[in-house]
Amino acid sequence: MAKTIFTVNALRLLFFVLGCLMLATLIYTISTDGSPFRRELLTPWMTATLIDFYINVITIAAWVAYKEANWISGALWIILLVCFGSITTCAYIVVQFFKVSSQDPLQDPMYHVLLRHWNKGDVERNRTISFVLVARVFFSVLGCMMLATLICTILIDGLPFRRELLTPWMAATLVDFYINVVAIAFWIAYKESSWITTLLWIVLLICFGSLTTCAFIVMHLAHLSSQDPLYLVLLNDHSSNPAIIKHDAF
Repeated sequence: MAKTIFTVNALRLLFFVLGCLMLATLIYTISTDGSPFRRELLTPWMTATLIDFYINVITIAAWVAYKEANWISGALWIILLVCFGSITTCAYIVVQFFKVSSQDPLQDPMYHVLLRHWNKGDVERNRTISFVLVARVFFSVLGCMMLATLICTILIDGLPFRRELLTPWMAATLVDFYINVVAIAFWIAYKESSWITTLLWIVLLICFGSLTTCAFIVMHLAHLSSQDPLYLVLLNDHSSNPAIIKHDAF
C-alpha cells in the first residue's frame, strides 16, 4: 500500500512540476519573443513540429473524450488541450490521480486513471461498427501523414539539426511536445511487460514522436479482435483486475 501511495504522489508531483515548467516557458517566450501568431515563424520544420505535436494531442484528446462521461466537460478539456497543449495534459493527469482512492491498496491506480468510472446504470449499446477497426485505420492514416510530412520536410529543408532553426518559439514548442511525450512514455511503460521493449519504444518515441505513438497504438490494436471494446488498448497485456467490467468504451 505504501508503495502505491508513493507512486501516486510521485506522479502527481511530476506532472504538476512539468505543467508549471511549460507555463513558465510559455510566459517567458511570450514576454521575450512576442505572440506566436506570426507568419515568419511558420518555417517548414516548425510546421512539421506542429503536425507532430498535434497528432500526439489527438491521441491524448481521444483518451480525454473517453474518460469524460459528460460531453460538455470533455469538449472543454479538449479545447484547452488544443489551445494550451501539455499544460492541459499535465493538469488533466494530476486531476485524475487526485481521484484515485487509497482505500483499496490491491487495485492498480493506473486502472482508475486510464479507465472511465463505470456506473451500474450504464448499459452496453448495440454497435453497428467496430471501433477497433476504425481506430486502426485512423491511427494508421495519422502515422502515414506524419511519415510523409517528415520525408517532405527533409527533402525541402534538409535535416533539422541546425542552430538557426532553434528560435524561441521552436524551443517552446519542443518543450511542449516532449512533456506530452513524457505522458505517453509512462503509458507505454505501463503497457509493456519487458523493460527492454519499453526502453526501445521510448527511444523511438523521443526520436520519431507521433510516428512512434501511432505505430505503438496500431500494433496493440492489431492484438484486439474487431468485437473487443476499444478501451482494452489502454490496459497492459497482463492485466487481470476484477474492477474492470466489460462495457462499451466508445
